[in-house]
Amino acid sequence: GLLSGFGWALVFTPAVAAVSRYFNKRRTLAMGMSFTGVGIGSFVFSPLFQYLIDEYMWRGALLIIAGMMLNLMVCGALIRPLTLKEDLVCAAPGPSGRGASCCRGAGGMIFDLLDLTLLQHWPFLTLVLSITLINTGYFVPYVHFVAHARSIGFDEYKAAFLMSVAGVMDLIGRLLSGWFSDLRRMRLVHILMLWTLLTGISLIAIPFARTYSTLMTISVAYGFCAGALTPVVFSLLPEIVGIGRIYGALGLLQMLESVGGLLGAPISGWLRDATGNYTASFVVAGTFLLLGSLVLLGIPSALSCSCLPPARLPRLEEEEEEEERVRV
Repeated sequence: GLLSGFGWALVFTPAVAAVSRYFNKRRTLAMGMSFTGVGIGSFVFSPLFQYLIDEYMWRGALLIIAGMMLNLMVCGALIRPLTLKEDLVCAAPGPSGRGASCCRGAGGMIFDLLDLTLLQHWPFLTLVLSITLINTGYFVPYVHFVAHARSIGFDEYKAAFLMSVAGVMDLIGRLLSGWFSDLRRMRLVHILMLWTLLTGISLIAIPFARTYSTLMTISVAYGFCAGALTPVVFSLLPEIVGIGRIYGALGLLQMLESVGGLLGAPISGWLRDATGNYTASFVVAGTFLLLGSLVLLGIPSALSCSCLPPARLPRLEEEEEEEERVRV
């Protein structure tokens, strides 16, 4: 588990950062399209893995899956690194005549590599706190939604279909959210607040639904809104810290927000055992998302009503395209 988790981090973080650096005007749509692979993989993998187990036993199935994963090396080899203008600014010499990224020995090099100065960056820490709260409740339906549906009288196939519908709506939400966000009718932080708020409300509504049609409606709403907020998170990050610091910021964000993901399922499970039903589990999970939405108000740009992203003046389209083409 430790090795697979480490490998996943080495794949996910650079891939997301690369998409952020390659796209500027349509970054959120590009994020949404790239994240659809996660939903498609989740939808296809379960029956595929069961088929492989039936045909080749679990050892053979794992070998085949490992072979499939090795193709990620080919994908990584096709991603060409870029040097943007922001990188050149970050590396500009300081008053001492050395680059800003120069370090004091091995410890200083690690400090700069991880970009730990972001731990003093208040807007970044605000985003991290918000996403940690969101993660605490975000994954609870994946653990308890099917079990809750069965506990109120629906058979296992109807219960499982609810999550399948949520998975399909997750894909649609990622794409439509990316398209809408890039229209710049609203700030990204406002869009993230909206999707987070709606996701939290849908979670709170789950235990109060008693008919299958109502549960299906909530499943559609949850899947769409939960998918819609994902690309916005990773597009908002470079607006807060700058695209030149995206690697360190994304790594720290992933490391710190994982605390919420680790705590969410145990907390919801403990509430289920303590109360005898799933009502408290979903209400608390939704409350975490509502709190995460409120925390986003601490980001300076959240109090602005203009549609332009923060700390970025309008520029000619030719200048934006030139910036995207700058390479080593």
